[in-house]
Amino acid sequence: MAEKDFKGRGMTLLAPYASHPGRSRGRLHAEPGGEVRGPRDMFQRDRDRIIHSIAFRRLRHKTQVFVSPDGDHFRVRLTHSLEVAQIGRTTARTLGLNEDLTEALCLAHDIGHPPFGHAGEDALEAALDAHGGFDHNAHTLRTLMLLESPYPLFRGLNLSWDMLEGLAKHNGPVINPGWAMREVDGLFPLDLASHASLEAQLAAIADDIAYDNHDIDDGLRAGLLTLDQLLSVPLVKGCWDRVRARYPDVAQDRLLRELVREQIGVMANDLIAATRANIAAAGVESVDDVRRAGRALVGFSPELAAQERDLKRFMYATLYHHPSQLAAADRARVIVTDLFRAYQADPTLMPQEWRDDCATFEPRRSRHIADFIAGMTDRYAEKRHAEIFGEAALA
Repeated sequence: MAEKDFKGRGMTLLAPYASHPGRSRGRLHAEPGGEVRGPRDMFQRDRDRIIHSIAFRRLRHKTQVFVSPDGDHFRVRLTHSLEVAQIGRTTARTLGLNEDLTEALCLAHDIGHPPFGHAGEDALEAALDAHGGFDHNAHTLRTLMLLESPYPLFRGLNLSWDMLEGLAKHNGPVINPGWAMREVDGLFPLDLASHASLEAQLAAIADDIAYDNHDIDDGLRAGLLTLDQLLSVPLVKGCWDRVRARYPDVAQDRLLRELVREQIGVMANDLIAATRANIAAAGVESVDDVRRAGRALVGFSPELAAQERDLKRFMYATLYHHPSQLAAADRARVIVTDLFRAYQADPTLMPQEWRDDCATFEPRRSRHIADFIAGMTDRYAEKRHAEIFGEAALA
């Protein structure tokens, strides 16, 4: 059965500027039609390949906000990615965009994160300073195109061009790509300097909506944020006033999650209205028009964008840079830095399959070691550090 678009699944009719699997630029490696399993189009298969990947499963033990969280109710990269996908898919349906591509992009967007979130990334960036540095977004592409190889005839997951382009441009056009992005772009050119599809733009904003709001939920649960602090942010104050007006007789602590839901609704509704206006103003009628538009078309209104920036500034000052968070980040950087130096000095400390492929020359040697560490979960990195340096090393 050849890979194609299947009709009659009850899906929302796609807008003319939506990505269509039948018009994709295809995959890097041709796949014999007889090996297609089930009636799925190209973007549905991309999504399923992400869900079934080892890299995706590892996200359940990688930091979102809290390093190796003690509580079962805090978010990790996996649950965050699922929440991003829910926001992205629902919004895509409303805008007439391709839900499957949007969902796949949302699910995969954080796969390149090393253990311990941004603290781990900072440590790998420093460790690779002389060898081109480290960027988690580029490492997402590297993981999916080169490192995870479950198929017998090619390296990587062989995702569609549209999927890879969207992941590469998660933060917009890539004007000065680093070594990892240049490498994958050399294999399958992704038109890095242009804007991505509307589905990719939407996945990026869905990411913002999810962590802006769900990090508030986790911060409150952890006791690192208080409602009084949050009410200094105009966006939060407006949402809280509406929630209190709807439920005047409900206890305050019962309404905190309603506050988060209210904010997500406000952001999503604004996003939909502003994006529709941007699309109409730009006059785009195809995906190619979207890429040639010269600006992002999916986004908040100027008013909400300013409010969202204020919320981000508050979250950095109050939660992400909280003393307990900074202490955990310092510890995480020590773990990653120590592991990198240990493996560089003695590659035999790595598992056999990684040891065998470790080059003796730079920059390949250091980049290979960084690939191994970036794939670790928080708890595996902590375990390996304890095995090499002893339990008391971080006491």
